[in-house]
Amino acid sequence: MTWVAVRGHKVYVRKGREVPGSTPIVHVHGFAISGSYMLPTARALAHRATTLVPDLPGYGRSPAWGHTLGISSLAWALLELLDALRLDRVVLVGNSMGGPVSLEVAHSAPERVAGVVLASPAGGEHNQPLTRALVQLARDVPRESGRMVRVALPDYLRFGPVNAVHLFGELVRFPSLERLLRTPVPTLAVLGGRDPLMPPEHRVRELSHLAPPHLSVAVIEGAAHAMNFSHPAELAHVIGCWLDGQAG
Repeated sequence: MTWVAVRGHKVYVRKGREVPGSTPIVHVHGFAISGSYMLPTARALAHRATTLVPDLPGYGRSPAWGHTLGISSLAWALLELLDALRLDRVVLVGNSMGGPVSLEVAHSAPERVAGVVLASPAGGEHNQPLTRALVQLARDVPRESGRMVRVALPDYLRFGPVNAVHLFGELVRFPSLERLLRTPVPTLAVLGGRDPLMPPEHRVRELSHLAPPHLSVAVIEGAAHAMNFSHPAELAHVIGCWLDGQAG
């Protein structure tokens, strides 16, 4: 665990042991929550690559930068963090809002991204309008692991309702599908079979047909939205097979 200075601001980063010769894996957390719930999957992948789990500015232990950063600004902050950590090229593993943030990094600086894993990426038509997304979020809560409450509740309270409403509206409007289908780097989308924020099965099949050759889609049966916390072994297995060029 360490603090990194980014443009005069402190950013909190959890870092696993160095794995020489590996492409580092950076785990990007979701909406209104710190990176702490990403740790189970990060630990499951720590044997194959140096893993890093930051708290983006304004989340968890990282102080806010004066105002709530939107998705594009969070992507810029993440790139600045990679510079501060002297990481030239990484694999990004983003959950929920971390998916759009990772996609923005990949689109703006593809030379810095060896690959993107989108675990339950939020945003887009299926989550619109805002009222629909709120209902989906409410349906997801009882499907998550009961242990998630102890991790998420302090983070949500710290983030605050005003910041949450502002950013959630932007997240819902983010064109995740369009950005996903135009991703310039190898990308893996992993969906939870019990995630109400994800499209129905027939839409997932359509996505598979529309996907460019460097985009893969996988489904983890029984997983809800926060699969990085509830199904780390399964998610790490899918990611590992994808990194190895295997077929899930």
